[in-house]
Amino acid sequence: MIRLAVDGVEMSVPDGASVLAAVRAAGGELPSLCHDDRMSPAGSCRTCLVRADGRIVASCVTPATSGVRVEAAAEELRALRRGALEVIAAGLPRRALAGTDSELSRACADLGVGPDAARSTGGRGADTSHPYVHLDRDLCIACGRCVRMCSEVQGTFALTLTGRGADTVVAPGTGGPWVDSDCVACGGCVDTCPTGALTEPGPARGLTSATPLPIPGGPATGVTRTTCGYCGVGCSLDVVTADGEVTAVLPDLGGPVNRGHACVKGRFAHRYLRSTERLTQPLLRHGDRLVPVGWDEALRHVADGLRAAVAEHGPESVAVISSARATNEENYLIQKFCRVAIGTNSVDNCSRLCHSPSALGLTASFGMAGGTDGFDDVQRADCFLVVGANPVEAHPVVGARLLNRALRGARLVVVDPRAVGLARHADVHLRPHPGTNVALCHGLAHVMLAEDLTDETFLRDRATGLPELTALLDDYPPARVADLTGVPESDIVAAARLYGRAQRPAILHGLGVTEHLHGTDGVRALANLAILRGAVGTGRGYGVNPLRGQNNVQGASDMGALPDLLPGYAKVTDPEARARAARVWGVPVPERPGLRIPEMFAAARAGRLRVLWVIGEDICATDPDTHQVVAAVRACPLVVCDELFPSETARHADVVLPATSWLEKDGTFVNFDRRVQRVRPAVPPPDGARSDFDIVHAVADLLGASLGCPTPAAALAECAALTPDFAGLSHERLDREGAVPWPCRGPDRPGETSLYRERFATPDGRAHLAAAPYLPPGEEPDDTYPLVLVTGRRWAHYNSGSMTRRGPNLTLAPVDFLDLHPDDAERFRIADGAPVSVTSRHGSARLVARVGRESAPGQVFAAFHFPAHGVNSLTSGNADTVTSCPEYKVTAVRVAPAGATAPGPPGRPDRRPGIGPGFTSGAPGPSGVLEVGAEGKGAERRS
Repeated sequence: MIRLAVDGVEMSVPDGASVLAAVRAAGGELPSLCHDDRMSPAGSCRTCLVRADGRIVASCVTPATSGVRVEAAAEELRALRRGALEVIAAGLPRRALAGTDSELSRACADLGVGPDAARSTGGRGADTSHPYVHLDRDLCIACGRCVRMCSEVQGTFALTLTGRGADTVVAPGTGGPWVDSDCVACGGCVDTCPTGALTEPGPARGLTSATPLPIPGGPATGVTRTTCGYCGVGCSLDVVTADGEVTAVLPDLGGPVNRGHACVKGRFAHRYLRSTERLTQPLLRHGDRLVPVGWDEALRHVADGLRAAVAEHGPESVAVISSARATNEENYLIQKFCRVAIGTNSVDNCSRLCHSPSALGLTASFGMAGGTDGFDDVQRADCFLVVGANPVEAHPVVGARLLNRALRGARLVVVDPRAVGLARHADVHLRPHPGTNVALCHGLAHVMLAEDLTDETFLRDRATGLPELTALLDDYPPARVADLTGVPESDIVAAARLYGRAQRPAILHGLGVTEHLHGTDGVRALANLAILRGAVGTGRGYGVNPLRGQNNVQGASDMGALPDLLPGYAKVTDPEARARAARVWGVPVPERPGLRIPEMFAAARAGRLRVLWVIGEDICATDPDTHQVVAAVRACPLVVCDELFPSETARHADVVLPATSWLEKDGTFVNFDRRVQRVRPAVPPPDGARSDFDIVHAVADLLGASLGCPTPAAALAECAALTPDFAGLSHERLDREGAVPWPCRGPDRPGETSLYRERFATPDGRAHLAAAPYLPPGEEPDDTYPLVLVTGRRWAHYNSGSMTRRGPNLTLAPVDFLDLHPDDAERFRIADGAPVSVTSRHGSARLVARVGRESAPGQVFAAFHFPAHGVNSLTSGNADTVTSCPEYKVTAVRVAPAGATAPGPPGRPDRRPGIGPGFTSGAPGPSGVLEVGAEGKGAERRS
């Protein structure tokens, strides 16, 4: 700490603090139009002038030093600051100070600079091309904050200052209109602009995280702190509302993960709330149509169907797919409903399709199903190994922080078949053939052992399995691994040395590791590297941490929405775990594991599954080999779907129940580094929509099964009573303290950010090395299907796009592309921007070609945000041999110009079934409520 005096008051500030920070800590107010705490200081505007030991200095760029005496409140200093503001104001039009609530106008009002100081007549024009960022050039003071925000915090480098002297103004670095620039619409430039030159159009115009809220009579009457409901980063957001509608969503400056940053989805993609396509009345199938009914009739139909299925076919004829989009409390209640009201363990969630290999692999290696460390530790890491993840697009806030560290000296190794995101900044970019991750990790481990880049003491005292792994690695020298993976031998050695020589190495991985035939082996092979280096449980590294794709993938599994695990990952086959749950729930727990999602579909097609309840997942659009999924849904006699909008799954359902969104819910989420955070309703749901929590309660009541847990707070409290690792969690504590990581084993005990400091959670207390050989992927290209398709995410959209496509994000990314290398484009006569047909052994899709060098020759890439394009109909039914996670990342395909003949595989339609009547436009039916049909649903599946 540094001791200094501010206006005669002795005080302490942390090491590295600036004089500006010291003055503000002492309660002083200083304008700082070129400064934002989130980025490096500039000292250019001179509005924060103070006297330090007799010298006039810009306080934002002057480090606080012990013993310095700072003067800030003297009138002569206020006069200097006033003069600096007058110079700035002179180049602005009067409207910059009159009628605008900006940082500049507030500073001028505080120092007595009136609107008459603004003398410019303007005329520099505006750029309103972008849906979320509008530029008024006349208000730009060239402070550079937006440029530094874009480069230092976001890492996109999309902005620059152009012009000279008084004509200097911010502009996209590529030239041309803003909408055509490299801007990824994180909103950081809007949020940091001190003058209103950059604003969000519409009712949020002029609002930033620095705006005092609410503004009486202004565009905000309420502010709600909540947690983002898009990806699993867990950004803390302030939702500004007026008259029951969202005006703006602003990043929380004190957010534990995002620290005042956000992405295009969390910041701007909330207009789906007001979409005319929101479901607001239950729909019930009558013949081949879904017609609107009242809640009582819909719920009674669901309860009657459940009761009849259990009576005639037993509890195992019912299955529920819970939701990684729902709150912890909803997931807890859903799994309890299955086990208490129905008597089955057949409940699963979409982690089955993404990170179930992470959960199982991390548990086998270390003992728990979550990442090993908190994301704050990333600030201390000196080497990142990022494997099978593109956080710049899929987790932009994480991607930005990783890039920030890399630009400041941390070494960066990226393992990704594509040259995207962080790969462009990597010290070493490894581009393995899709499906060869295990071989590549073994090659890295081989080098680490051969060159003594391991922690022998850690391996001796805290790990097991080294002899077996050493023997296996003899078969994976760099030369052989290069042949298997396509990665040059020299790059394998270089990457191993960077990771092995780092003092604080970090591993982060994504779906490029897990969504493979041997995804669990891939996670364990990554864990081997951290164990060999002693980078887990020692405080010397950032272990192994999965980047979660959906907001509550971690929490849905934590709460026990899994067929073989109870809350807290207790096994249903463990008599003690079942007995503990029975004591809390008052009924015995089924002892046989239930069906996983793929097994549910198989059971439906075989006629054994009679009821399938799908909560918040569009399985007919997002699950692999979608033709088989649709066949399962058609075959199941009763399909219930909780949804926000008409969806492919809703089209085939028998009952559709209108649900609430994350901005309308009360509860908690768990983010990717195990932080439990509050979710609070910012706006009321549309009339007629209900939360999944209320829907499950209502069905249970009709079945005569009391679930207890009358409120979300009570549900989390009951889970805490049942699960030792969550014993210290409660809404009250989270409201008081903010984010709390699990394990948290008591109300008076802190959550554990970094795990395994004393022992691992395995039965023997040691980390377990895994000696699993490399096995090839489930599909290989051949003469008929010569290319390998990899699927993933794009920055502007989210999952099936049901929310992001109902707003201006669709302007930013109106279609999905098939990325392919120029060599393949020439080989198959594909023109850039042309429609293209993609065919696999399982289905076909129509996309738009985008030719470039991001994908390697022989590989193509597509996202899955536009279900009508049919990308998931291409993917196979192959799945991880341990967890049943689908092999989304390796599918053999062929491509052709869309006009050419490209017949589908035998027995498959060439064209994926289109959206049914009423689902394209969302227009209301004659009754004023959406009526939809589902062609072929009725007689075919009930025969």
